[in-house]
Amino acid sequence: MIHTIKCVIAFCLAAICLTSTAQTRRTASGIVVMGSGRNIRAMGTFSGLPERGTDYALAVNRYYTTLQGRVNVYCMVIPTAIEMYGDEQTEAWSKPQQPAIEHIYSQLLPEVKSIPVRDTLMAHRDEPICMRTDHHWAPLGGFYAARTFAQVAGVPFKGLEHYDTCVVSGFVGTMAKWSKDQRVGRFPEEFVYYTPRDTDYVTTAVTYTLDKSRRNVVAQVGPQEVNFFRKYKDGSGQAYSTFMGGDSNNTRVRAFGPAPRRLLILKDSYGNALPGYLFYSFEEVHVIDCRYFTGNIVDYINGHAVTDILFANNIVHAYTPATARMYNHYLEQR
Repeated sequence: MIHTIKCVIAFCLAAICLTSTAQTRRTASGIVVMGSGRNIRAMGTFSGLPERGTDYALAVNRYYTTLQGRVNVYCMVIPTAIEMYGDEQTEAWSKPQQPAIEHIYSQLLPEVKSIPVRDTLMAHRDEPICMRTDHHWAPLGGFYAARTFAQVAGVPFKGLEHYDTCVVSGFVGTMAKWSKDQRVGRFPEEFVYYTPRDTDYVTTAVTYTLDKSRRNVVAQVGPQEVNFFRKYKDGSGQAYSTFMGGDSNNTRVRAFGPAPRRLLILKDSYGNALPGYLFYSFEEVHVIDCRYFTGNIVDYINGHAVTDILFANNIVHAYTPATARMYNHYLEQR
């Protein structure tokens, strides 16, 4: 009897150890899934070597030199969730992002200001700054990043007490599909975003129609007045498109902020979460995606009297050669 009890205890302990180890695993599609239940988190990996970020830094520098120093230029390279929440086991699957970010910043001209957003996010990693079921950061992460940018840029910035809190419940993002792990979709999360209160702003946008590959613009409409924030129903997997309706828009916000400065954000989808926190900071905020723009960027900057440019790209986009190519192309295309 005693022998049987010992065997059962040993089996249970072994099962507990096995479960603990299995809680962090890499799926066949390359996505890392960590934790269980309502703490489950799915994350993409990063494989970039530090020196591969040089092209991105040179593209940012080119904007400063092309504009002959007439515009303030900033660079924000945003880490992804695995940088904040990875553990010893994930180190075998994903390279550290800090050296890669530091390499890009080290290649910038002295006049181009880097935004230490990784340090900011790490200081708030115990808060819900990244989505568990989606590849994006959460709007709260965008808030802290926007605040850090405002400090570097020297413009006013208001805290979350000046915003209304909006919630889309039952959100399951891209990682449920990408990971092919059914557990991720079983535990939805809340998509919490914040809309500015007691400020007037008017949003206009040129909306692009993309081909089936979603790489090429085949038509465009506007500019026309639109809502900056789009409201989605509970359970919608599209909630991250709350901001501007997604990526395929060229957006201008007349924000009437106190600083007589006009900001252009050049970004990927991570950057969509930033502009809504800067309506109190700039008199205008313009947003252009690194994949969808049909004009000449210098003409656009001059035509809208832009005073500040913020490059805001997640680390994967910053290390994707196509991103630097497109930013260079925007300077050249007619």
